[in-house]
Amino acid sequence: MRLHQIALFLACIIPTCAQWVNYPTAGIPRTKDAKPNLSAQTPRGRDGKPDLSGIWTVNDPKYLENLGSGGTDVSMTPWAAKLYAERQENNGRDRPSGRCLPHSVTDFDALFTPKKFIQTPGLVILLFESYHSYRQIFTDGRPLPSKPDPAWFGYSIGKWEGDTLVVQTTGLNEDTWLDDGGHPHSDALHITERFRRRDFGHMDVQLTIEDAKAYTRPWTVTIPWDYLPDTELLDWVCENNKDLSHMVGK
Repeated sequence: MRLHQIALFLACIIPTCAQWVNYPTAGIPRTKDAKPNLSAQTPRGRDGKPDLSGIWTVNDPKYLENLGSGGTDVSMTPWAAKLYAERQENNGRDRPSGRCLPHSVTDFDALFTPKKFIQTPGLVILLFESYHSYRQIFTDGRPLPSKPDPAWFGYSIGKWEGDTLVVQTTGLNEDTWLDDGGHPHSDALHITERFRRRDFGHMDVQLTIEDAKAYTRPWTVTIPWDYLPDTELLDWVCENNKDLSHMVGK
């Protein structure tokens, strides 16, 4: 087992044990035997728009390892292809999460640990159990900043297109990676997310990556999210001072 795989395994175990298990979530639809009805209709707010609130997870780890999974055509420019190849060769040795730095927009969208969606008028908040991070998406009509200082989560604004929340993000710190596999980006990165809650327990998150410095054309991937009922976010602390060298090679 490689060192980064061990670290990922340990990171997976900690939040799983930390869940507030079996505490009923108020207000969710249930079957006759009191189990959560995840195929029930999509809930809606007072404004008639889908309510995306709740705790969500990603059950397929492939998107975190490679955001282009699922047949997406990812065509990189020469410098991006070279950097990606280097990161693949050294097993993502320098990835931010390996240094207890948080994930960013796309890799948090792909991460399997729980995330809580809080939807309010004018603002959507995402709370991430991993790294105790949060993200703000402003839906109050403001524009994206014209000359933003680079930020770990960039700057995000959203608006509704029918039943889909469309989010635009720019201004991301170039130290962030698109995924743990090492897909890079430049300061020209523009991310479009489309959040569509298909029913009570299932949401599709479509990501479109536009970055003319790193990719020859935009590319899109859709990540399925699943609702986590009867649980809650709890403490999650990143520790990278563990000596795992004795486990390498097993």
